[in-house]
Amino acid sequence: MAYQTVNPATNELVKTYLNHTDAQVEEALSAAHRLYKSEWSKGSIKPRLKVLKKLADLIDARAEDLAKVITLEMGKLIGESRAEIQVVAQIARYYAENAERFLAPTSLQTDQGEAWIEHHPIGVLLAVEPWNFPFYQLMRVMAPNLAAGNPIIAKHASIVPHCASAFEQLVTEAGAPKGAWTNLFVTADQVAKLIADKRVQGAAMTGSEGAGSAIAAQAGKYLKKSTLEMGGNDVFVVLEDSDLEKAVEIGTFSRLHVAGQECIGAKRFIVRKEVADAFLEKLTDAFKAVRIGDPMDETTTLGPLSSASARDGLAKQVEAAIKSGATLHYGGHVVDRPGSYFEPTILTHVTRDNPAYFEEFFGPVAQIYVVENDDEIVELANDSNYGLSGVVFSRDIERATKLASKIETGAVWINTFSSTAPELPFGGVKRSGYGRELSELGIKEFVNQKLVLVAKS
Repeated sequence: MAYQTVNPATNELVKTYLNHTDAQVEEALSAAHRLYKSEWSKGSIKPRLKVLKKLADLIDARAEDLAKVITLEMGKLIGESRAEIQVVAQIARYYAENAERFLAPTSLQTDQGEAWIEHHPIGVLLAVEPWNFPFYQLMRVMAPNLAAGNPIIAKHASIVPHCASAFEQLVTEAGAPKGAWTNLFVTADQVAKLIADKRVQGAAMTGSEGAGSAIAAQAGKYLKKSTLEMGGNDVFVVLEDSDLEKAVEIGTFSRLHVAGQECIGAKRFIVRKEVADAFLEKLTDAFKAVRIGDPMDETTTLGPLSSASARDGLAKQVEAAIKSGATLHYGGHVVDRPGSYFEPTILTHVTRDNPAYFEEFFGPVAQIYVVENDDEIVELANDSNYGLSGVVFSRDIERATKLASKIETGAVWINTFSSTAPELPFGGVKRSGYGRELSELGIKEFVNQKLVLVAKS
């Protein structure tokens, strides 16, 4: 695969990066394994936390430059890029301040004697990460595992090599030793060989269902721990007692954030019949008000998709959905201008026999479903191959929380959009994957939770 920076606002090639050779991969893996065997990995956590603190400070100091790198390379609005950089620094600082407490020994009550759980690194990890949040996705894996003492080899998406290189440079400048975090531009075959290598003890992947399946299969074959975060087909439930103005505002943001290229973005709007017409009218007006343009322009509210292939693939999905019976309520076309732009789009009357019913539309396309009661909401929400996140809007919090408990996802947000924060676990169920990142849960995915017991005398 070619690692290239292509500006999606113009589709102009900026730079091509050379792949790493097998010899370079071996050098990187050897360095990572040596580090794991060293005192840096197995000794005091404090030097590692010092690196994370310095890293957070560096990112804060260079936030604007880093945001511009994101926008140039994958096309998200400059304001969205700034927000990503902000949370990236927060994650590094969160683990710098909390990891020692998370990994401290915990006592167990037992009649067998004095017992406790210790937390130890397990070895070199492989991280395979996507392009839509090119710094955030890396930090989500790096910060907890660097704190725990696990060296990481990272294979980033082929369309964000500048972000990948910049992140590695930041980690090195923050004081991390050689092998702690290594970026590699490698092929799928080289990834498979890395997982098979006995020095690699786990794999973390965020990306497509196909890539996740391949990573999980290879990790399973060689008995390696893995975590996966793949797609989502998230519901945005609007009950009849909702504040419609707020629901439309939040729903529009959630669906069009990062041009709709977000796993936890609202994709299936499930609306009670009593307010369906009003909601659809207001959502349509909000979509019509979108300003498509240069993502570097502060006044732009919808930028391009990440690539021409992403744009064209989305166009084919929309066309196929319509041919299978869906109604094109608004939008639905490639924008006639340079770059990888697609109109904000609304589909209605998507039936269960339509392939679109089960697909994830990774772009600014909303599906509207109308239901008559809360039982239908739960049935429709759970009739999905995915289970990443979801939203429920209602003034009746007790009713909303009951619905939230019945929806089969890794998270449900009430009266706001699905989002992220360092202290909140992130992950899903079904084909959305398994395992959790961030929070205290995330730092314990790849540690040896070792029991030590002193018998009664």
